[in-house]
Amino acid sequence: MVSANVTGLVLTTIVFLSKIINAKNIVCYYGTWATYRNGNGKFVVDNIDPFLCTHLIYAFVGINANGTIRVLDPWLDLEDNWGLGTMRQFNDLKNSNHKLKTLVAVGGWNEGSEKFSTVAESPILRKRFAQDAARFCSYHGFDGLDVDWEYPAQRDGDPTVDRENFVLFLADLREEFSNRGLLLTAAVAATESSASISYNIPEISKYLDFINVMAYDLHGPWESKTGHNAPLFVGLHDNTTNKMQLNVKSSISYWLHQGVPARKIMLGVAFYGRSFTLRSNSEHGVGAPTSGPGQAGQYTYESGFLGYNEICEKLIVDKWNQNWDADQKVPYAYSGNQWVGFDNDESLSLKCDFVDQYELGGVMLWSIETDDFHGRCGEKFTLLNTLNSKLFGSTASTVATTSMQPSTTTNDSAPTWSTSPVETTVTTTVSTSTITQSTSTTSGEFVCVTTGYIRDPENCAKFGQTVNTGWITVENLRSAQNPQRRQTTENYKFRNRDSDL
Repeated sequence: MVSANVTGLVLTTIVFLSKIINAKNIVCYYGTWATYRNGNGKFVVDNIDPFLCTHLIYAFVGINANGTIRVLDPWLDLEDNWGLGTMRQFNDLKNSNHKLKTLVAVGGWNEGSEKFSTVAESPILRKRFAQDAARFCSYHGFDGLDVDWEYPAQRDGDPTVDRENFVLFLADLREEFSNRGLLLTAAVAATESSASISYNIPEISKYLDFINVMAYDLHGPWESKTGHNAPLFVGLHDNTTNKMQLNVKSSISYWLHQGVPARKIMLGVAFYGRSFTLRSNSEHGVGAPTSGPGQAGQYTYESGFLGYNEICEKLIVDKWNQNWDADQKVPYAYSGNQWVGFDNDESLSLKCDFVDQYELGGVMLWSIETDDFHGRCGEKFTLLNTLNSKLFGSTASTVATTSMQPSTTTNDSAPTWSTSPVETTVTTTVSTSTITQSTSTTSGEFVCVTTGYIRDPENCAKFGQTVNTGWITVENLRSAQNPQRRQTTENYKFRNRDSDL
């Protein structure tokens, strides 16, 4: 009898430890500019369900060339000068879910590569940034930092030294963050063609708690034919070496073959689709000829891009046609000359099966504010609940991330971080009962500032950032994996860097 009890206890312990070891994570990015969207697209911290993510990442803050953190939107991020204090609200979500971890992301597509490259090259600046970033996290209540350098040795970075300097950059951050019990993660390019340029993968993986592999933006309107944003497998039209890399399986296999522990890899999934304008209404499959990006959505206002909340309304209200690509295991939809490749609950379920099969650490999603968070097309947070159901067997995550928990943090006295000037005066009305978009009003004379977020003088419903190359809309500040994306002063356009795309 005693032996049976002991055996039962041992088996129970093994099962319990197995669940801890195999615990998955759901890492959710929050694009804070969704605060400025209209109607049912407006998303603020109060819209976040703190039990549906194990980690929440606040996007973004910037990096200065002198090795310090820069607040990009002080009116939105901070409470100074009657600001909204979104950072505080974001971190207060942990009062509801004590297992939740919050991080702040530095960088993003619009931040570029040059300043990262400058800081990473200098031992003094690397150390300064590590100290400043750690103080910033501790002061504002973040549990860690997500490094979103897009990308080392690419764009306006230094191709001769960035790859190895990124290792040193992370090593200095790791030392400082370990002293304070802070998490350190990174968002990285997915495909071999890009990642092999930017990363010494075995080395960077030593210093990171986990790695967010951005396995999306694999196809888009920078190409001349329709292609899916994030196919799981190789497709029928992937007939070159480069094209055969542009899928989830190939990307994750590459990272695993470079020696990254599987538990450190978070598979990036997209809560949005890439859209195209078809040349002919009669050709609407994958690989159909296109004439440019698809029309902008009513919430995100970006051509070539549709949030899932916009896509599901087009399927239900506008009766778009939906098809399934049996080879790539992903859906696409079309109506007239408009086409979009996206993920739904079925394709995300298959990607969760992929995560389990390869024993990855979990999933990362970009981004929570483009899910159907009002439940206008069905279940509230449709996609996020699908991830929870598949990975945890429930729609409310209670799984602790035992291997990624920081210890106690150090509180800092109030420092001063650089900020970008901001002019924002916007009023929006949110309604969840109708499909029609509500209007917004603004007041006050438009004033152009040299840097920071300002409202578009041509459209008071849009916000953007002035940079040294001109006007860039807020919607284009997202972390995007694809190195072909380019932005101009009038509109962002696309071009291919790979001749066989």
